[in-house]
Amino acid sequence: MAELEEKVPDAAQPKKEQRPVITRRALCVGLGGTAALLGLGAVRYAGSAPLVRPPGGQDEDALVSACIRCEKCYEVCPRGVIAPAHLEDGILNMRTPVMDFSANWCDWCTEENGGTPLCVASCPTEALKTGSTPETGILGLAELNQDLCLAYRLIGCRFCYDACEYEAMALDENNRPYVLNDACNGCGACESVCASLQNGSISAGATERAIVVRPLEA
Repeated sequence: MAELEEKVPDAAQPKKEQRPVITRRALCVGLGGTAALLGLGAVRYAGSAPLVRPPGGQDEDALVSACIRCEKCYEVCPRGVIAPAHLEDGILNMRTPVMDFSANWCDWCTEENGGTPLCVASCPTEALKTGSTPETGILGLAELNQDLCLAYRLIGCRFCYDACEYEAMALDENNRPYVLNDACNGCGACESVCASLQNGSISAGATERAIVVRPLEA
């Protein structure tokens, strides 16, 4: 009887369930990849601050997805008003083009290239799309802070009004400038000439000029 029991084939014995084996290396790689994806997702959808973009770059999703950070738009801008975004603007926005009106403004290269923005023409991926003109394109909207504006502090400044070439500013009954929102295309001419920081607004706690172009989404 003992001999018969010893000759029972292995196939008759119940088989142990085979479970996949996960190595420690595979587990670490998987967890790391998941964390990275979740991190990027959180950055992408947490909502970084909206930015003022060059002509043709007002579709934020399309610009961030298509931009390869080649810096061609910075290099060809004849007025030097395109700059790279920084880390504080969001990880995915880093090195993408933003407008800097601290010293000049954008006229869509009307004087330099007949109204065809050189930044758009030089973009290799169409992150900046064609078709934007001073009449149809809107980079942002000028916002005037009356608490910081010299004209509203009885100093009589109207540099921003004089600089606007698109009739997007007017004067009130006291000869103080204000923005005509429906006419503003965000060219930045007003911001580039604002003298508030150099002439007293900084003493009132100002950290920026009295008139600044804001993104439309803001």
